[in-house]
Amino acid sequence: MDATDLLTIGEVVRRSGFPASALRYYEREGLLRTTRTSGGQRRYERSVLRRLAFIRAARTIGVGLEEVREALDRLPEGRTPNRADWTRLSKAWRGRLDEQIDALKAMRDGLDSCIGCGCLSLQRCKLSNPEDWIASRGPGAQIFPPLLRRAPVDSP
Repeated sequence: MDATDLLTIGEVVRRSGFPASALRYYEREGLLRTTRTSGGQRRYERSVLRRLAFIRAARTIGVGLEEVREALDRLPEGRTPNRADWTRLSKAWRGRLDEQIDALKAMRDGLDSCIGCGCLSLQRCKLSNPEDWIASRGPGAQIFPPLLRRAPVDSP
């Protein structure tokens, strides 16, 4: 590979929209590979831009970094995902999106009556939570669909 085919971290930041800290984090997590100059500066292959677009798209629909890593690790020789890879993986994630859409619609439709969380401010809610019975079901918004009660996906 010719050195002109390599991008600096600043070029990748500008082209991808990811901050440098995210690039370094993804490198530590094994999601990105870099080479180093004799002075120790990172250099990225141009294909890293597609890999970062893949990561962004997956994260946007709620796929955690571990699952992103697993998907990328299944590609031959760590290659960058192509259109066929994205089609296959996005089909697998379609069910997740459908669940999220259904859960968000349920939340939207219930917002005008109750937030459904069993929080202390609604401890004596005569409609949904008399005598705080929801607390026995565990922490968080127990009336919401399970998908909306899960912990947020990891960052960056």
